[in-house]
Amino acid sequence: MAIELRTDFGPIDVTIDVVATIAGGAAVDCYGIIGMASQRQIKDGLTELLRRENFSRGVIVRQENDELIIDMYIIVSYGTKISEVAHNVQTKVKYTLNQMLGIDVHAVNIFVQGVRMTTSD
Repeated sequence: MAIELRTDFGPIDVTIDVVATIAGGAAVDCYGIIGMASQRQIKDGLTELLRRENFSRGVIVRQENDELIIDMYIIVSYGTKISEVAHNVQTKVKYTLNQMLGIDVHAVNIFVQGVRMTTSD
């Protein structure tokens, strides 16, 4: 499945994986985010931290009634205010997708999969 963008020069098809990768990249740039998490938790409640090339496994992009909805699974840093981090991610993802692809996102749903301590060396 792809999202079709219409331009003066013709149509452009953008795959869902591209949208997910851009959204994941925008999210991890936000303060308080340790990284993206897999949407499926590993047994015993542990959460897998995804690398940059696997962001699409932590982001679900779906179209409903011509509206784009994004579900994001994140891991936040211990000591940050989760509601503020989630709001910043929502704002940044919407802005980045609008700037890069010209896509208006209807909703960005955030699912916090874990809280981790950051190590400072």
